[in-house]
Amino acid sequence: MPTLTHSPTVALLIETSNAYARGLLRGIRAYMHEHDSWSVWLGEQRRGESAPSWLANWNGDGIIARIESPEIAKAVKKSQLPAIDVSAARYLPEVPYVETDDKEIARLAFEHLSERGFRNYAYCGDPEFGWSQWRQKYFCRQVEQAGFQCNVYESKSPTPSAPDWYQEREAVGQWLQSLPKPVGIMAAYDVRGRQLLDICRSEGLHVPDEVAVIGVDNDEVLCELADPPLTSVVPDAHRTGYEAAHLLDRMMRGETLAGGAHLVKPAGIVTRKSTDVFATEDAEISAAVRFIRENAIRGIKVADVLAALPLSRRELELRFKKILGRTPHEEIVRIQIDRVKQLLVESSLPLAVIAHRAGYKHVEYMTVAFKRETGHNPSDYRTAHQNRGGSLPR
Repeated sequence: MPTLTHSPTVALLIETSNAYARGLLRGIRAYMHEHDSWSVWLGEQRRGESAPSWLANWNGDGIIARIESPEIAKAVKKSQLPAIDVSAARYLPEVPYVETDDKEIARLAFEHLSERGFRNYAYCGDPEFGWSQWRQKYFCRQVEQAGFQCNVYESKSPTPSAPDWYQEREAVGQWLQSLPKPVGIMAAYDVRGRQLLDICRSEGLHVPDEVAVIGVDNDEVLCELADPPLTSVVPDAHRTGYEAAHLLDRMMRGETLAGGAHLVKPAGIVTRKSTDVFATEDAEISAAVRFIRENAIRGIKVADVLAALPLSRRELELRFKKILGRTPHEEIVRIQIDRVKQLLVESSLPLAVIAHRAGYKHVEYMTVAFKRETGHNPSDYRTAHQNRGGSLPR
């Protein structure tokens, strides 16, 4: 590829008003820190807003944009500059785009609810956005493949492409009341999830015992302000921004990239109280699951579970596996490994400290268990995910 003869100037048409967009910006910044520095133009862009007036006469080298309106699409196309789209709206199909993998997001959300024993499922989205429709499709497909039905909230707004949520509160409340209980609901994003929790409270529905809600974006402020705090799927916005910057760098150096998707898998799930439940009529197994999830990272054994319950080991094993599809020991290991993954990706803690925080007495025990469960050693997993360019599965 040809070498740029100057430090590139890049326009970032990305809003700063939400956690996902700020994650994109952090990923772009990380790429810049690891490679040649860019001169960046970043205005006070709002989501879906028209392109800034300065772009028409701007003499830059490339653009990374959330192309979510015809106006922004027109301005980006008119610039004739290398561009990367970080939106799923697809107003410029010829431009490469980097986005979260909505199929994987829906899969994680379903598996999270399924692991908690739910047999009734629902989805509440926002028909204005294509990504919400895709998450709905993939979530409902997961539910149906598991042999269940997915109840989808249909907007009663006269303009369903942009419903006024507050005018719909009564209709949403009626929908929530009509759902078979207990029910696990996927909300398209955290804003919608928080709204559902508000309406559950006003309708007298108990969360998570009757209605469990999982959102998407892990906007910590929104999730922690919700009552109860909202569980959320974590899109890897940092890696998405990093990959967008990498692709733009290649284009600015003269490489031609075809329009198409570059999808980034989600980073995982942050579990909070909105799904802190196990939906089963077997009270003793529900108590066992709750005990394991509260204590697995303390290094408990199955004997500790038995000490807390009036069950024999054989009875616990049989009933537990019948309901969850795995043994109590496998559930303990699963939670420990998930904790190790989280700490490997989100921290720079030494492996010995991570082992201790995930309930392993020795780092060697953790390494063997992690390799057995994931196929990778912890150091390789960390490297692949923290440099945002790795390809190891999560």
